[in-house]
Amino acid sequence: MTTISSIEGMLQQLRGMSQVASGNTASQSAAPVGGGFAGELQRSLGRINAAQERAYGQAEAFELGKPGVALNDVMIDLQKANVSFQTGVQVRNRLVAAYQEMMNMAV
Repeated sequence: MTTISSIEGMLQQLRGMSQVASGNTASQSAAPVGGGFAGELQRSLGRINAAQERAYGQAEAFELGKPGVALNDVMIDLQKANVSFQTGVQVRNRLVAAYQEMMNMAV
């Protein structure tokens, strides 16, 4: 039963992080980053978020015509951010599938 409770805790953290990422920080406070799987998952989500923010910032700088920002760099950074996000979505999907499989085993 401790495995199920730890998975439920991890899912709660994921929900909290998704609310923080969507801008709803008023109702949830960020959980402290620890060690283990949950900590590594949270750091990975932070890296995905940072890549997206960097890419969108660079795209905005290009749109505003700031010097030193090339279109090819913007496009590459946007694609890197997209690949990172899609990888994160696939990891989430596999975690949910594993959780559902474990819940079906408990019956």
